[in-house]
Amino acid sequence: MQWETVIGLEVHVQLATKTKIFSGASTAFGAEPNTQACAIDLALPGTLPTPNAEAFRFATMFGLAVNAEIGKRSVFERKNYFYPDLPKGYQTTQLAEPIVGAGYVDLELEGGRTKRVRIHHAHLEEDAGKSLHEDFAGMSGIDLNRAGTPLIEVVTEPDMRNAEEAVAFAKKLHSIVTSLEICDGEMSQGSMRFDVNISVRPKGQEKLGTRTETKNLNSFKFMEEAIALEVERQIDVLEDGGKITQETRLYNGDTKKARSMRSKEDSNDYRYFPCPDLLPVILDDDYIESVRKQMPELPEAKRARFVEQYGLSDYDAGQLSADKNVAAFFEKTTQISQDAKLSANWVLGDLAAYLNKNEQSISSSKVTPELLAGLISRIKDGTLSSKIAKQVFEAICNGEGDADSIIEDKGFKQVSDTGALEKMIDDVIAKNPQQVDNYRSADESKRPKMLGFFVGQVMKASQGQANPQTLNELLLKKLNG
Repeated sequence: MQWETVIGLEVHVQLATKTKIFSGASTAFGAEPNTQACAIDLALPGTLPTPNAEAFRFATMFGLAVNAEIGKRSVFERKNYFYPDLPKGYQTTQLAEPIVGAGYVDLELEGGRTKRVRIHHAHLEEDAGKSLHEDFAGMSGIDLNRAGTPLIEVVTEPDMRNAEEAVAFAKKLHSIVTSLEICDGEMSQGSMRFDVNISVRPKGQEKLGTRTETKNLNSFKFMEEAIALEVERQIDVLEDGGKITQETRLYNGDTKKARSMRSKEDSNDYRYFPCPDLLPVILDDDYIESVRKQMPELPEAKRARFVEQYGLSDYDAGQLSADKNVAAFFEKTTQISQDAKLSANWVLGDLAAYLNKNEQSISSSKVTPELLAGLISRIKDGTLSSKIAKQVFEAICNGEGDADSIIEDKGFKQVSDTGALEKMIDDVIAKNPQQVDNYRSADESKRPKMLGFFVGQVMKASQGQANPQTLNELLLKKLNG
């Protein structure tokens, strides 16, 4: 039987406010456990929450960025459940009247395909604390620093049909929220967490299958792996005559294994009701328009500008504009080097490879726009060949200085002097009379390939520093003369 996968996502996006959603406690990452949880976060008797205006502004920005309706009236409700890291016994969230309504995100996939993923809604809520299960001799520790941290939970329609589409959506969402600067996007710190709802059904069937939810995936790679594993598991169960149980599952990225966590609850299990401590929040048209005017450039607009302003290909512009830090690095490099194409090639090529290999982000890179632009300038003026430029780049990465000082120290300057090159060419021709005869007697169509032998010999003699353009011109003149 042929099976179709159906995927929907719930994405928790931690908002980059300095304080929590209902209190003045700090949201800074990395503090000592339980040093940033105040009386309001713990719902101690006599405390009252106060909504964080910045959280509403960030949520509104997100809604506008995903072409969504903005809820002019949004209401907080209490979602009741017990868990050790939820000190209040309930989570303050939104259900019936969220701040962001229906919207959509358009994806560009491999092979030129496009896909529209609908967003059902996005709501504001507070985060819970964190349970720590290591170093407590069989017990668990509770860190409540994160309790009360503002989130928007983005809920999609079940529009994705494979892991490629799900990961593409997650990356697009990451690009949007980081470009808006409403989230730092640091998934290793829990700033974005993905819950993946997965079901399978026979191809052609309209009715959805029973879904499972794999929670708290914090990397694109883990999402892809978890989806593949769960789809395979569900198909195996169904083909063996079994039934899928609606449940919540966990995936371990280290062991590459998943396990059942608990049976999946329905909304009735949480006994939602409007929070008596918080009034409905009303947003008017003037507020929404003022937020719209303050929004930074979004990735799609940036990509279109890169194509028009810098003459880049649509692909290169898309790669550069997807991450605001990469985009800023590229523009700064281009501003200094005055060569957008070379800057794009180096940022997307050698620099990206170096950062990936060393597991660094571009914002923490030792290679600055100034250093890279200096290297590109030496390529442009003919001081460096492309081959030697890579060696200079490696030296820059190792902290050995800028391009000019490395060229000087290592004697990397490209040989463009025609007299010096002619002498090398004459030596190569004198030492290889048979190859010269073969070249001169060969058909015109075969000569370009045979020329490579002589280029290689001269490059060897010049230790790779011969100017390729000058070398080719002189070689052709000598061999064809």
